[in-house]
Amino acid sequence: MLILGLTGSIGMGKSTTAKLFEEAGVPVYDADAAVHELYEGQAVPAIEAEFPGTTADGKVDRARLSARVVHDPAAMRRLEKIVHPMLGASRQKFFDNAEAAGKPVVVVDVPLLFETGGENRVDAVVVVTTSAELQRERVLARGTIDRDKLDAILARQMPDAEKRKRADFIVDTSHGLDPVRARIRDILAEAVKMPRRRT
Repeated sequence: MLILGLTGSIGMGKSTTAKLFEEAGVPVYDADAAVHELYEGQAVPAIEAEFPGTTADGKVDRARLSARVVHDPAAMRRLEKIVHPMLGASRQKFFDNAEAAGKPVVVVDVPLLFETGGENRVDAVVVVTTSAELQRERVLARGTIDRDKLDAILARQMPDAEKRKRADFIVDTSHGLDPVRARIRDILAEAVKMPRRRT
């Protein structure tokens, strides 16, 4: 089974691309969704024990937890020590299920794939991209993030040009869904011929 890592900066169309991989019959592991799930279940007791007052009603209060760890690298490492092993187990279960179902290719959707060294855990990397103008336009149109917050997020992410340089495949989402669907078909045809690369 070949594992494709799917990544791309905010507003590039990564979530849409992930949906189109699913539409093409490829199982997709969504790392963000997996964290959400942990924050509403398995990780709650350990996070409350380590960071008292950051959970409520049996769930992690993401805003409180974020405020506690965002400017404190040591706290962030303590949080990662709790969450990463659980995430690893949930990802492995996803791989086992896909393998048992005889799937030749799976996609792991990880926003910070390069930033966390995740490219070593996949066989090939798909980077989703668009123009900087379209990226800003999409993100600001959501109405949930202002320009300053967007700049702060982009400052934490590897520049798009660098991601594209390190990609095995690039998906440009600037021209609607059909070209993306066609690109995914090409990627899947090529990916099944690739050697396994993950370490």
